[in-house]
Amino acid sequence: MFSRSSSSITFFFIVSFLAVLVNPAISSRASSFFTKHPQHSSIASNCESWRLASETNNAGSWKVVPSRCVNSVKNYITGGQFDNDYNIVARYVIAYAKRVKLGGDGKDAWVFDIDETLLSNLEYYKAHGYGSEPYDDTKFNEWAVQGKAPAFDASLKLYKALKRLGFTIILLTGRDESQRSITAKNLRDAGYFGWNRFLLRGKNDQGKTATQYKSEQRSKVVKEGYKIHGSTGDQWSDLQGFAVAARSFKVPNPMYYIA
Repeated sequence: MFSRSSSSITFFFIVSFLAVLVNPAISSRASSFFTKHPQHSSIASNCESWRLASETNNAGSWKVVPSRCVNSVKNYITGGQFDNDYNIVARYVIAYAKRVKLGGDGKDAWVFDIDETLLSNLEYYKAHGYGSEPYDDTKFNEWAVQGKAPAFDASLKLYKALKRLGFTIILLTGRDESQRSITAKNLRDAGYFGWNRFLLRGKNDQGKTATQYKSEQRSKVVKEGYKIHGSTGDQWSDLQGFAVAARSFKVPNPMYYIA
């Protein structure tokens, strides 16, 4: 038989449970608790929201793609939506670039990042969980020095369009100076030609954040008389800081974040 205390506990539990069902405020709080363990459809929706937050820099600094969002990121990248999004960005870039009045002195610059902007490292990230594994500098460099990264269709068309419009192309990458030759060859093999500058991390740039390093490199270019009309990169750190472009365009990349 139940003791008086156990009966009281049972009665209290039943009343409390009914209160949750009847009281909208309590029910809402209970519902929010259960969203921590969402069903499949909710996972997909939540992961889309996470991707939006990360792309718009509202998520702040993050290390890896949440494990439950790996399939969402994979489907986004390989299912066609990523290509559509990049194409839309490229169209906005070209529309803007066509309105820019160039001085014709070779000093009208456009700055491009390389990895995940001009060159796709998707084959590497396929083998490493689409960004769900912590970044491994050694493994990535082993991939990079193979020089097999292809161009994005949208970025190659954009690069060529800006060249035709008369912009001076400056490449600014976080890769080390030691990778200059293989990266330049990779770029040419992928279809990129005719850049004016190719800036990589030197000895004095080691340990700097991407934002600081890229800002300093842009500042040097500006001091030489170049006007940076536009900049394109997959990270906010490619675009922010100082000596920034008149207008910057971020292309999608939900696989990693670089400060």
